[in-house]
Amino acid sequence: MNNISRRSMLFTLGAAALGVAGCSSGGGKSDKGTDLSKNRVAAMDKFGVGEQFKATAPITFTTLLNDNPGYPEKKNWLFWSELTKRTGVTLQPTVVPLSDYENKRSVIIGAGNAPLLIPKTYPGQEAPFVASGAILPVSEYVDLMPNFKDKVAKWNLQGDVDTLRQDDGKYYVLPGLHEDVWIDYSLAIRTDILDELGLDIPKTWDDLHAVLKAMKAAHPGSYPMSDRWSVPTPGGPFLQTLGQAYGAGNGGGWGYANATFDPGTGKFVVTGAMDQYKQMLEFAHTLVKEGLLDPESFTQSDDQASAKFTSGKSFVISTNAQELVNTYRPGLAKNVPNGKVVKIPVLVGPAGEVKVGSRLENGLMISKKAREGGDFVALMQFVDWLFYSDEGQIFAKWGVEGVTYTRDSAGDFHLTKDVDYVGLNPTATKKLNADFGFSNGNFAYGGSTHLLESTFSAEEKEFQKVMTARKTLAVPPPHPFNADEQEQSALWDAPLKDYVMQQTLKFILGDRDLGEWDSYVGELKGKNGDRYIDLVNTSYQRFKKRQQG
Repeated sequence: MNNISRRSMLFTLGAAALGVAGCSSGGGKSDKGTDLSKNRVAAMDKFGVGEQFKATAPITFTTLLNDNPGYPEKKNWLFWSELTKRTGVTLQPTVVPLSDYENKRSVIIGAGNAPLLIPKTYPGQEAPFVASGAILPVSEYVDLMPNFKDKVAKWNLQGDVDTLRQDDGKYYVLPGLHEDVWIDYSLAIRTDILDELGLDIPKTWDDLHAVLKAMKAAHPGSYPMSDRWSVPTPGGPFLQTLGQAYGAGNGGGWGYANATFDPGTGKFVVTGAMDQYKQMLEFAHTLVKEGLLDPESFTQSDDQASAKFTSGKSFVISTNAQELVNTYRPGLAKNVPNGKVVKIPVLVGPAGEVKVGSRLENGLMISKKAREGGDFVALMQFVDWLFYSDEGQIFAKWGVEGVTYTRDSAGDFHLTKDVDYVGLNPTATKKLNADFGFSNGNFAYGGSTHLLESTFSAEEKEFQKVMTARKTLAVPPPHPFNADEQEQSALWDAPLKDYVMQQTLKFILGDRDLGEWDSYVGELKGKNGDRYIDLVNTSYQRFKKRQQG
């Protein structure tokens, strides 16, 4: 079961400029001149890009672990023992269920009991912990991380990393780094139905509208599209990609944020009041009104939506690469033997052939108490190797060569005979993640496009080829809040977003007429929309002036 991914979120916090370091001594001082001479227990004297990290003495680091029900943690995972063998580091996990991870993480950090490493943290989620001083300003110590700095420079990621800095000029989360924007979510469509009706695969949202109408005409008792991933966020990836296609910032659904930067005016605006957001609603409402989109798409469970699709009751549904292989195709094979389904490139709208997203993925926070440890330098070297070196990323993703994978003369990866991952080796009896602990969301993310695509099927690589060719829109400029603004933002942001989500659903389902749009925009002002945007623009201008010196 694949869980909701937020890889396409735009992150609106700011960050520091980073330079390249081919080799760092990890010596006596950090970037800011802090004395680290007493924190070098087990650290390597010389540690640089491409070098294997190996602690000079056995050490143990504690880590929080997000326990995914798809591959629950096992003490006998090869990942744990091989990691210790290669690095001299033993990781001691505090295991937390995925369903309670964010809440438990907050409680543990607030109580001062956080492990040293806090992975599975998305950029932006660190903000509530900055003021308390509970987490490390990692930007002050990246000189200890040559692989991190190398990839930031080599992949021209400075602008992306610049979205992480807080108002104090530091950043507090080490993100996963991608070479390019990775788009995963799109629509799955029954191609056998298209063939039956003599239709081509849709390329635009208008094309989809026409396809759904033809499907409805041929199957009048059906809703051609019945969607999923709407709990707890109605519209999930559907409204996110639709909103992006209309130019409404990062879209609706999962992508919705109250503030969207308008390059034309050089200011942030309320996303839910944009004309482009209204156009998104008009399109979605048309699909519902014409009986093309199941109204239950915005409230039903994933299992209900998937069951409708795999039983042949609907023909279009949101998907990602894993769900296509793990859910839709096996379900159709069982219930509709002649059914065929593909994941299509993200549909194009008025905004053109563009893609929206960040090259930063979830990463990790480090507890502030790590800085006082005698082995702090070793910890930073270890983190740099595991999360940012080529070899560390290959290890975390693929495991041990000759045991879980092999490589051919072209450098491509292949699972060994009895190991499977995302359906690449469907007859195998063991899973790369569940049985060995590799390709684990706590430790395996980011990396080169070649590594990212190394677990992709041929058809997924074709999908990515189409998406890679599209123009990536610039990430919005940083607008980090100071402590007072953060507190005020917390009071306004969530209620405003909740109201937009409520009214979005009403407009789409026809419970509220879109002729009331102007009244709705006025209601957003009453929900402190203008005051919130003024706060965002004030922080943006302040940060901009500081950066300009």
